[in-house]
Amino acid sequence: MNLKNELSTRAALFNKQLVSYMNEKKPKLLYDASWHLPRSGGKRLRPCLAMLSCESVSDDVDVVMPFAVALELVHNFTLVHDDIMDKANLRRNVPTVHTKYGEPTAIMAGDLLFAKAFEAMHDLAGDLRVFKEVEYSLVKCIEDICEGQQLDMEFEKRKLVSEDEYFDMIHKKTAVLFSCAAKGGCLIGHGTVEEVKALADFGLFLGLAFQIWDDYLDLSSSETVLGKDIGNDIRNGKKTLIAVHALEHADKNGKKLLEKIFGNPDAKETDIKQILTVFRENGSIDYAKQTSMKYCKKAKKVLEVLRDSQVKDILNAFADYSIEREK
Repeated sequence: MNLKNELSTRAALFNKQLVSYMNEKKPKLLYDASWHLPRSGGKRLRPCLAMLSCESVSDDVDVVMPFAVALELVHNFTLVHDDIMDKANLRRNVPTVHTKYGEPTAIMAGDLLFAKAFEAMHDLAGDLRVFKEVEYSLVKCIEDICEGQQLDMEFEKRKLVSEDEYFDMIHKKTAVLFSCAAKGGCLIGHGTVEEVKALADFGLFLGLAFQIWDDYLDLSSSETVLGKDIGNDIRNGKKTLIAVHALEHADKNGKKLLEKIFGNPDAKETDIKQILTVFRENGSIDYAKQTSMKYCKKAKKVLEVLRDSQVKDILNAFADYSIEREK
């Protein structure tokens, strides 16, 4: 079983569905801006997770497609707005929406993607009870994402953030959408209560592993591989798990460097390298890596509830991918 091929096959099926929602209307600039990120590719992990969760309990994967589209549009909506807040220039190796189209249009483009997500949801056929539960889960998920993003921004202004606070933030900002995808896919596939709970937990642990690994990649990958600005988290003062750990465990000199450079938007490459040294000397980068691996193991453990199948094997490989990817 080749995970890359399995995900690519499902992503191709998903992309055909996504295109059907990418209608062009006026004003043209708004629609060009809205579809800029979805057209640039992306791994389609959340739609694939919804599809796989549905497949794990049902033979009919077509029924989950509107929900999969909604998930991807919500995800892209958050990326458009996140990039504005982070002043990021690159996303998926292309200019960010606000860089290409300007901030006012980018804000409207994100809002349009948000609306389109719920347009897609209304194409979800079947049991009304299931529809209401899935849609409510998505609504609550978006509320959590907004709360998580606000916490993320507030943390940038604080000198210290506890590890518990960090996990609360990434739980809301990142993990809930993975959990919503897995839970919703299983609900649409009419999984049992036990299967729905297991897949919701799987998505949650997967999302935590995924976000912590993202923190790790931002400081260990190359800009070409990752497709975004390396060191951006340091310049923005992002309280990643790496930063939270270093701020707590660094010695006096390390803390002085962190206070001087961390959160400085004008930090030079030499400054970034000094902070990386502090992170490495305190074992903070390795700590994040090990923590991500721990959540990967938890994700795989909860899958034991599912019946043995090729899809279950793919989901296990999906968990491994969260801590093995380079971007």
